[in-house]
Amino acid sequence: MSTILWFKRDLRVTDNAALLRSAELACDLGGMIPLYIVEPGLWAQPDASGRQYAFLCESLTGLRTALRALGSDLVIRVGEAVFVLENLRHANGVTHLVSHQETGNAWTFARDRAVADWAAGQGVRWHDLPHSAIRRGRHDRDGWAAHRNQIMGLSPLPAPERLPSADLPTSDALPSADWLGLAPDPCPVRQSGGRALAEVCLDSFLTERGMRYRQEMSSPLSGARACSRLSPHLALGVLSPREAAQACATRQRAVKGTRTGWAGSLNSFQSRLAWRDHFIQKLEDEPALEWRALHRAYDGLRPKLPDAARLEAWEKGETGLPFVDACMRSLIATGWLNFRMRSMLLSVASYHLWLPWQRTGQHLARLFTDYEPGIHWSQCQMQSGTTGINTLRIYNPVKQGRDQDPTGAFTRQWCPELADVPDTDLQEPWSWAGQVAYPAPIVDVKQAAKAARDAVWAVRRGDGFAHEARRVVQKHASRKDPQRHFVNDRAKPRSKSATKPDDRQKSFDF
Repeated sequence: MSTILWFKRDLRVTDNAALLRSAELACDLGGMIPLYIVEPGLWAQPDASGRQYAFLCESLTGLRTALRALGSDLVIRVGEAVFVLENLRHANGVTHLVSHQETGNAWTFARDRAVADWAAGQGVRWHDLPHSAIRRGRHDRDGWAAHRNQIMGLSPLPAPERLPSADLPTSDALPSADWLGLAPDPCPVRQSGGRALAEVCLDSFLTERGMRYRQEMSSPLSGARACSRLSPHLALGVLSPREAAQACATRQRAVKGTRTGWAGSLNSFQSRLAWRDHFIQKLEDEPALEWRALHRAYDGLRPKLPDAARLEAWEKGETGLPFVDACMRSLIATGWLNFRMRSMLLSVASYHLWLPWQRTGQHLARLFTDYEPGIHWSQCQMQSGTTGINTLRIYNPVKQGRDQDPTGAFTRQWCPELADVPDTDLQEPWSWAGQVAYPAPIVDVKQAAKAARDAVWAVRRGDGFAHEARRVVQKHASRKDPQRHFVNDRAKPRSKSATKPDDRQKSFDF
């Protein structure tokens, strides 16, 4: 066999350029080995979790079913990538390796460099194809949005009618989460993976659930249904961004001119797909976003070692701030939270509790079934005020609870110990005269916010801040707004806010 097709974050047979390239090579040169490598080193990273691995295993089962329907199969091997690839090369005469580029964490970047060195040393040609609209290497940021629109405007690639049949190498069994060293991670209301479920999810959003997407996405109650919930499927490539964008465009044409309320919501969804690609591209351009402040003046703003008591209280949902605790407990149980609530959790951790975003970001990454490094680390920095180019937003968790959960239904669902507290005192139970078995607030909300604001502004008034901010803007800010997606890129924006979206518009909860 001459070709290995290495699946990474593209677990599908439709709209998969690497699969089509491998099939072409197999026809010309010999057979192909569709391969997924379970890498223990990857799952030992601090942003990996059992819920993510469970979702992956379900998605691999769906991919294997799809490959078998095409006359092939999925070979699973467990081990370090270079070791696995070399064994297959030696045993099967492999001369070509095909995959999609991956914009992941620092570990995957280092692994890909090791694979590149191996391929060059063994004379294996590595066809490392672009992932969606993401560009690798030097490129013009001002032309990126037009490039992305062009890619999204093309029809998704069809699945091959048939894959070359061949005797494939033996496959390892999928290891258990325990074998990989993953801590027990009960997530009773987690989404399940697999292509079939992704397609159902997309269809139900575009035809039923998404009509009030724009109005209901910010609520912790209605958002769970109104958001598309496609994010974990997109994160592993079970569904491609182009498939989602094209399906949405088809639906937009169908509802055009109707008074159903769909038009605005579908347009918002397209915008979020565009922002998703935009931020993944940012991590591709600067991988250090995962651990280093975008604006270097903020590198030493918060202590490297977090306050252990505050960190533990925040991680467990026991801060004594009801809405914060409810959101954290919901995330622990479901693996998902809408974007505004994710932002609030980060804001409270970074400002009120003064915890380093690198550490709290790792904890949230483990809890998100839909963890996408490109989105996650940019958002960690944006919500922690370390970019130097975004508006400083310090969420008031008491006000957020009252605004987003006015009846207290969400807060009481996840903090049942507050069931008897009246609505007027629910978000500030310490002001209630009654007795409640709930911790006292770990900080004074107003005082902590003021201290954080003063500290951040002290940095902003410092020498050299403006110069560094200009450097960040020049490097990362594109003159082309990714919100001007391919569906309506000829249309004039309705308002100034349409071309300069604020943090609420840059939401990725889908």
